[in-house]
Amino acid sequence: MKSAPEIKTPTASLASLPEDRRAALRTLDRAIRKAAPDLEPHLCSGMLGYGRYHYTYASGREGDWAVVSLASQKNYISLYLCVTDEGEYLAEKNKARLVKVSVGRSCIRFKKLEDLDLKVAMELVKKAEQMIKDGVSLPAR
Repeated sequence: MKSAPEIKTPTASLASLPEDRRAALRTLDRAIRKAAPDLEPHLCSGMLGYGRYHYTYASGREGDWAVVSLASQKNYISLYLCVTDEGEYLAEKNKARLVKVSVGRSCIRFKKLEDLDLKVAMELVKKAEQMIKDGVSLPAR
């Protein structure tokens, strides 16, 4: 779920969530900030974003997006890792290590925080931060 338009900060976004989701997302927020301290927290299309990158579509359309983002969806929580490693999205490439969750190209989805292997997820967040520092090419949105 996207934050309401009047919500302007990551702190306000977290505070606006129902208690069960708020606790899980606060835990993830703290873990992400610890794992990747150089990825500045911000709001990105109503989600919690960490770090920024500029993208350009083949059509020429340009914009900015978060390197890592976190969202409270209707039926699950999503952790997005918007970097590629040797042409594969980081989340998708590590799907086998994330056993109790659903993984898309850049998205890790789970219903309960306990389903996420937090150690592996934060290892991937840290890798995403390092890849940005190393100037890895990022996917176009």
